[in-house]
Amino acid sequence: MKLKLAIDPDIVALMAAEVAAGERAVTTAMREAGAGLKSAWRAQITGAGLGTRLANSIRLATYPKSGESLNAAALVWSKAPVIVGAHDTGPLIRSKNGFWLAIPTPAAGKSTRGGRITPGEWERRTGLRLRFIYRLRGPSLLAAEVRLNTKGRAVASRSKTGRGLTTAPIFLLVPQVKLPKRLDLARDAERAVDGVPGLIVAGWREVGP
Repeated sequence: MKLKLAIDPDIVALMAAEVAAGERAVTTAMREAGAGLKSAWRAQITGAGLGTRLANSIRLATYPKSGESLNAAALVWSKAPVIVGAHDTGPLIRSKNGFWLAIPTPAAGKSTRGGRITPGEWERRTGLRLRFIYRLRGPSLLAAEVRLNTKGRAVASRSKTGRGLTTAPIFLLVPQVKLPKRLDLARDAERAVDGVPGLIVAGWREVGP
C-alpha cells in the first residue's frame, strides 16, 4: 500500500499570493491616506483665508515610488514650513533686536517683493521720511505727511502748496504680536493615521483556491 500526500493548492504559491495581496493593500492604503491628508491640509489653509499659494505648498511623497511593499509609507509636508507652522501653533512674535515690530497699515501698501513692506523700503520707495509718534495708550506710530490716493495708499504729494496733505499713520509699532492659531494640522494627521488600518483591511483581497 502506498500513501501520497498532496496539498492543493500549493502552499508556497498560496503564501506568495497572500504576501502580494498584502503588499498591494498596504501600498494602496498609504497612498490613499497620504492623498487624503494632503487634500485636508490644503482645504484647512484655504478655509482659513491663507490663500491657494500657501495651500499648494503642501506636498505628498509616497514610498516606494514604484512597485508595492508591506513597508509602504507616505510623507506629507509643506515647502513653507515656517509660515504654515506659525499659523498652526499661534506663536508670540517679538522683534529680533528687542525694539518694535512695525505693522504696516493699509496706507503703507505692499512690498514690491511680496508680503509686508518694511519702514526702510517704504521710505526708499516714496522718498518720504517717517516720523515717530509715541502714544501712551495704544500702539505708537510711524507717520508721514502724505497724500492718500483713491485706493487709500500713501503717496508723495506733487502740490507745491501742500494741498491735500494729511498726517497718516503708515506703521503701527508694537513690542510683540500674538499670531492667532488658524490651523489644526495635527487633527487631520491623527484622522489619517487612524484610518489606515481600515483602508488596509478594505483593500486586502482574500486569496483562495
